[in-house]
Amino acid sequence: MKYRQLTKEQLLELHVEFSKFLATQQIDAKEWTKIKKENPKMAEEELNIFSDVVWEDVLTKTKYLEHISENDINLFKCNSKEIIRIYIKWNNPAKSFLQTTDFEWFLKNPLDKAIDYFKASKKYSKNRNLELFEMIEMGSQISKGELFSFISQLIR
Repeated sequence: MKYRQLTKEQLLELHVEFSKFLATQQIDAKEWTKIKKENPKMAEEELNIFSDVVWEDVLTKTKYLEHISENDINLFKCNSKEIIRIYIKWNNPAKSFLQTTDFEWFLKNPLDKAIDYFKASKKYSKNRNLELFEMIEMGSQISKGELFSFISQLIR
């Protein structure tokens, strides 16, 4: 398995897609019930293959990731050959990006001296999608890139 198996909740959300996936392998609902009961190893393998297909599709389409914690924000633009990172750090330990009022203050005052910015880029050290997957597993979330674009324009 290249990634990880989708959670039960994710599989429930994708039940229509999973049914189509099974159909491509000539497995209907009745057959799937039988496989789960009589050959759980095969059922597990089908779930693993489906999960990899879904992850591969999602990761290939991912253009931005972000990771927000109390004192810093990591924003990533995920190009095909390299990843661009913007790192934002509070210089004020009393503030937290996880507090709505502090985050809103930050958005209104992005150039305040209490905030530092760093920007860098690097080529992927392994397969792009694997790197993005690892970042997601460590807490990054897929985003539309709005915050990345906003900050990128400020710190050119």
